[in-house]
Amino acid sequence: MTADEFLDSNVLIYAFTADARAATAQNLLERGCVTSVQGLNEFATVARRKLGMSWAEARAGLAAIRTLCPTVVPVDIATHEAALGIAERRGYAMFDALMVAAALRAGCRTLWSEDLQHGAVIDRRLTIMNPFRGG
Repeated sequence: MTADEFLDSNVLIYAFTADARAATAQNLLERGCVTSVQGLNEFATVARRKLGMSWAEARAGLAAIRTLCPTVVPVDIATHEAALGIAERRGYAMFDALMVAAALRAGCRTLWSEDLQHGAVIDRRLTIMNPFRGG
């Protein structure tokens, strides 16, 4: 298990698609990274609306994610407050800032995300990496 790596919801979602990025996402998921309740919620929304999964399929996907990534960071007031500061300082959208705040709270060193600037370092301890970036 690698408790110092955090998965954004886009990585969770790609792991359950036939997209070319699926294998990379599945490999990260199988490493036992950390995720957040927000990531689970976003997965459920996309699984139903965009991937066309039934509720049973979405629940099965969520169960698989929680089995492979047993550390799931809650979204509470402390995470919310930290995210507000990150959004203000970095200019991130609130939902992106919540992912960053959750990763920092979990003590992760890497946040795997397609949505944020590859190589950006937050608070001198969290590096954002795009797992789908070539080269």
